[in-house]
Amino acid sequence: MTDLLNALTVDVEDYFQVAALAEAVDRNDWDAMEYRVEANTDRLLALFDRHRIKATFFTLGWVAERSKALVRRIDSAGHELASHGYSHQLIYKQTPAVFREETRRAKHILEDITGKAITGYRAASYSITQQSRWALDILCEEGFTWDSSIFPVHHDRYGMPGTPRWPHRLRTDKGYELAEFPLSTLKFPGYTLPIAGGGYFRLYPYWFSQWGLASLNRQGRPFVFYLHPWEIDPQQPRLRVKWLSRFRHYNNLDVCEQRLERLLTRFQFTTVTQVLRAQGVLDTPPLLPDGTEDIKPVVSHG
Repeated sequence: MTDLLNALTVDVEDYFQVAALAEAVDRNDWDAMEYRVEANTDRLLALFDRHRIKATFFTLGWVAERSKALVRRIDSAGHELASHGYSHQLIYKQTPAVFREETRRAKHILEDITGKAITGYRAASYSITQQSRWALDILCEEGFTWDSSIFPVHHDRYGMPGTPRWPHRLRTDKGYELAEFPLSTLKFPGYTLPIAGGGYFRLYPYWFSQWGLASLNRQGRPFVFYLHPWEIDPQQPRLRVKWLSRFRHYNNLDVCEQRLERLLTRFQFTTVTQVLRAQGVLDTPPLLPDGTEDIKPVVSHG
């Protein structure tokens, strides 16, 4: 085990909200689906408690509305809460106006439940791409100070290849400043390979994930690891989708929790904010385009 701190993150959403399964579940049918996110998230909370690890929970606004007590349990256990948007729609398929409304709504929901400022964000399916870079400006304008949405890879659903692979402060198109923790990758000649967790953690052999993540730490670089509550739930309902979506979503669900527990004993984990501070990219408030610090008060939305 290295002494380098890495970020452990959970994207709190249910199985039927995954973009890869959208072909089988209409957004209007979500309320009729079997709701499993609470029990699965509680299992993760218990696992992290056993290992005395704090994590960042990117919580979907739609889930937070229905599971206020779960949000409070996450908060009272000392974990960090951050926003995962409201409806888990791909940002590059939204208008800026819709994205702003949903982003503000989800932020207010979490802040009203906890009474704490929500300053971190992760896009649904990492859908901040070159096509939707405008979302970064909106995040800054809505009071977020850090983000973990950019995946510096080529992918059919997401990705911003060629962008920095390590935690850094980025300038948005309008000139705002935002701390960014991009999803972790391995660099090979001519190719950048995702190694950040989630489906990759289930699809790769465990030894490869551990080796890849350890190689980043050996370079003196922290990684961000992500997982969804449904990924430790092999009993979840099986939806009829195309073979690629079926492979990505259901493969190795039965071994994911066991693998995760092994990983927790191998690396040092904490919240995204703690890692960003340790890396010196979240020491100050973000800058406005005129160079002044952006300091917003915490207010009630009720």
